[in-house]
Amino acid sequence: MRVLIIGGTRFIGPFVVNRLAGAGHDVTVYHRGRTECDLPKSVKHIHAERRDLPARADKLRKLGPDVVLDMAAFTQQDALTTVNTFRSVARRLVMISSQDVYRAYGRFRETEPGPLENVPLNEDDPLRDQLYPDRTSGGHLADYEKILVEQAAMGSSLLPGTVLRLPMVYGEGDYQHRLLLELKRIDDGRTAILMEDRVAGWRWSRAYVDNVAAAIALAVTDARATGRIYNVAEQETLSYAEWVRVVGHIAGWGGNVVTAPDGTLPARLTPPRGNYAQHLVADTRRIRLELGYAEPVSREEGLRRAIDWERRNRPDDLDKLLDYAGEDAALSEIRARQAFPPESQSASPRPPLVP
Repeated sequence: MRVLIIGGTRFIGPFVVNRLAGAGHDVTVYHRGRTECDLPKSVKHIHAERRDLPARADKLRKLGPDVVLDMAAFTQQDALTTVNTFRSVARRLVMISSQDVYRAYGRFRETEPGPLENVPLNEDDPLRDQLYPDRTSGGHLADYEKILVEQAAMGSSLLPGTVLRLPMVYGEGDYQHRLLLELKRIDDGRTAILMEDRVAGWRWSRAYVDNVAAAIALAVTDARATGRIYNVAEQETLSYAEWVRVVGHIAGWGGNVVTAPDGTLPARLTPPRGNYAQHLVADTRRIRLELGYAEPVSREEGLRRAIDWERRNRPDDLDKLLDYAGEDAALSEIRARQAFPPESQSASPRPPLVP
């Protein structure tokens, strides 16, 4: 099968490329050339900006891709450009999306009023009403909107689509370093990792990067995925406290997770604004039942690999993100409250018993 990948050289992409090329498929990667990685020699490269797709359309069409995998469409225009370039050329388009399309994400971000959404979220559950979740932050994310990306990907009869909605992805090459702050505390020998009560119980679907790549490669190569939307995530979604304990266990940590009442921790431990009663847990039965997907790498092995990579690729300016003195003070307060609860501190001493 001839596969053209748009993007594919940063985090998840190299794992996908290696899986497809390793299975004998003819893979071409269209990317800017700013992020080169170790890919099989059989993989062909086209270096160009995404906005140059229309200008290179004739050359790209001559490749005769059976499937186009777009891993880097963040705006409606990105997706429409891909569709317009390859309709009536490729047999299918596979588009990478996000689970932030669900209305539950709007409830979490507090951009959409209403009751909590039930979880787990399946592919037919309501999407957000409010578009552009990051527009207020400005910058390059102002036009980010995966709902519109999905609509474009699934909207052409001349280029049938498949959409994969991804969770929080961890693993080697994670430029967002999602394990970083917890692992730094673990490696610094901290006896406790602090978190607010509301965050400790919050659940958000995750997946190891090579398992996500396996799901993407499966959707690319299996025609049964045509016209379908799939959630991708681990089957069991841990709470944040449980997640940190698992990371700590694999990292060889002997400390504890300690929770504190909301609003009592130092500023650097205060989580981003959100309604943490709204969990973001995905139902992944569809891709498992329809395509036979199963994770090739266990969570324990994936975390081991991710931890090893993080330890070898730690940013230099990490210390400025931490406030151990503030954490120690908060931990002392928590332990004092546990030893002397407020009700015992405020209670009047009882008079001695008279015989």
